[in-house]
Formats: sequence, C-alpha cells, structure tokens
Amino acid sequence: MTYIERSGIKAFIHVFVESSRLENVCKELSKLPEVIDVYEVTGEFDIIVVVATPGISEFRNFLKDRVLKIPGVKSAVTSIVLHTHKRDGLELEE
Repeated sequence: MTYIERSGIKAFIHVFVESSRLENVCKELSKLPEVIDVYEVTGEFDIIVVVATPGISEFRNFLKDRVLKIPGVKSAVTSIVLHTHKRDGLELEE
C-alpha cells in the first residue's frame, strides 16, 4: 500500500470533453503524475480518470489548475473515495 492510499485522497474524475479533442485530452491527462488510470468510456461522460493526491487542498488545486485547464475539457464531476471494499478482485479488510 502506498502513502497516498493510506493517508491521501483517491478520486474519480468524470470528464466532459469536446469530441474533436478527445484523444489529446486523454494524452494530456496521462502525462500528469497524479493520474493513476485514464479510461475512455461510453455513457454520460467521455473520460473517467482515477487520481491520487496527498490531501484535499492538493486535489482541489490539481483539479482547477491542471485538469480543467486542458484544452478541450468542458467540465468535470468528481467522486472522492471514502473507503475501498474490493480492489483487483480481492476483498479488503477494514
């Protein structure tokens, strides 16, 4: 388990993107060190990003100063992980 998983913030960011810029946004998100995973998805959102930061203020700054400033990003909806019950196919103890 990493430092971020023990005491930091892990979150999912659901990103709305201008369709003509989808590939570029995925590439730019993938370059950010806070980003763990980038998924192009179907449904309401265009991209789902999994991120980890040391704390909530770092997450806020990451979102407003990095993610939302990528050309082509229209908006984002975030979900902060409160507890992980199962990861990589394995149930986790509390």
